[in-house]
Amino acid sequence: MFIDASQFPIVWMRLNVPGTDPEASPFAEFEALLARKRVFVLLNDEGLDKGDHQHSSEEMKQTSRWMKRHKSELRAFVKAGIYIEPSTAKRLATQAFTRVYEKFWGYPMLMVATKDEALALAQTLLSSEQAKTRAL
Repeated sequence: MFIDASQFPIVWMRLNVPGTDPEASPFAEFEALLARKRVFVLLNDEGLDKGDHQHSSEEMKQTSRWMKRHKSELRAFVKAGIYIEPSTAKRLATQAFTRVYEKFWGYPMLMVATKDEALALAQTLLSSEQAKTRAL
């Protein structure tokens, strides 16, 4: 997993690209994002069917344990995961999965057709969060 936080709070996450340190835990960079204790949005432009890596049962167990340890932080700081998928049919076919995704990860999975839509949606989500924070 590769995470590009150079445009934080907009964070590009690519699941099918190796991280900067192949020896490090795949979640180390994600933990660094959560440690900032600031709201952010994850974006992914790989498409919904680009994942050619099948996770082993051990990888799935590790992911599940990691997610459970960080569930409250994920809910607090990740505003959404926005996935870019140009195919309308693929976006519609994935709609039912979005509920499972949100229940597991603790933040919504949103799908759009283009990078411009993704960036606009990310800005909207971040702006609404800033307005909510100011109101407190």
